[in-house]
Amino acid sequence: MSRRPARRFADTGSIPFVGSFHPKSRPSPLLSLGLVVGALLIIGYVYHSSGGRSAADAFSRLEGGTSCTAELHRALPVLKKAYGDNMRKVLHVGPDTCSVVSKLLKEEDTEAWGIEPYDLDETDSNCKALVHKGIVRVADIKFPLPYRSKSFSLVIVSDAVDYLSPRYLNKTLPELARVAADGLVILSGYPGQQKVKGVELSKFGRPAKLRSSSWWIRFFIQTSLEENEPVTKKFEQAAAKRSYKPACQVFHLKPLL
Repeated sequence: MSRRPARRFADTGSIPFVGSFHPKSRPSPLLSLGLVVGALLIIGYVYHSSGGRSAADAFSRLEGGTSCTAELHRALPVLKKAYGDNMRKVLHVGPDTCSVVSKLLKEEDTEAWGIEPYDLDETDSNCKALVHKGIVRVADIKFPLPYRSKSFSLVIVSDAVDYLSPRYLNKTLPELARVAADGLVILSGYPGQQKVKGVELSKFGRPAKLRSSSWWIRFFIQTSLEENEPVTKKFEQAAAKRSYKPACQVFHLKPLL
């Protein structure tokens, strides 16, 4: 995964249809206004049906993309049931980690830290404050993490490993498991899921490689990582009670001994 300089890509999530006319054409003001209102109504519907998730997630769903970080927000209550007290000190690794850390910090008796593996761009004041305090760091996960072994009770990774080649996964996954005391959770996209290519390439520098569960299981075995079967069962039971069906693959791994 090659790193690229941060780019401004706020325009990639522009409202559909707006600006699609030829520059020399002059549509009527009522037509333009109708298109804008219609697009906003569609976005509002998607936002409402997604349970109040972010506008970025709404755009992602409109364009056929899937964000495992957005999915993590939905999965947190289920993870809390599965891990219980083991979620007392959590490290999240992935894009938009500020939103995940902010949500976790609202939980009682929970410490949360974050690693943004890609360049931050267009950060809000809350994210800037988290970075200033050292709670969120920008770090390339292809290299050793700046933490001691078992620094966190739980490490959660979303929208990060899909952009790594096996060459780097061989180093990164054991490193993520090294800093976890009680478990490692990985959220990965399902094969066949589409991505928003314009945003994806400008943010991550390469398209995601979405792999099957059988591929991941073989890879975990090759890197001496074991499935945390008791937690997997608890997660599945909690998910069934809440009628929760993950839109991303969720893997529960044991920490390294």
